[in-house]
Order: sequence, then structure tokens, then C-alpha cells
Amino acid sequence: MRLFAPTAMLATAVALASAGPAAAELAVGDAAPDFTLPSTDGNEVTLSSFAGRKNVVLAFFPKAFTSG
Repeated sequence: MRLFAPTAMLATAVALASAGPAAAELAVGDAAPDFTLPSTDGNEVTLSSFAGRKNVVLAFFPKAFTSG
């Protein structure tokens, strides 16, 4: 089971790195593209729903191996 996590992380990194031209390149200071993701409580959250607020912090973590 210990081999699975590093292998899965490597596969994910390779998949993201090979996203190629479809992935937009952002520079420091660019606005983030709008996206929707599930929150920890299962509801969908869209970045644009936070427009006009001072700061938005995104925290990503693997839900597996956590109590959340």
C-alpha cells in the first residue's frame, strides 16, 4: 500500500504536466480563471462567487488519509 500513494502522485503530476496547450499559463498578478470544485461538505463552490471580497485563499489537500 505504501507504493500506491507515491505512484498515484507521480501519475497525477505527469497527467497535469502533459496538459499541454489546453492549460493556460498564468503570471504573478494575473486573475485566476473561474472554476467550480466540490467543498469538503460536498457542495459545489465557484471562484466567481467570491468576487468583490478582499482575499480568497485556496487550500488543496488529499482527502484520502485525512479525517475530513
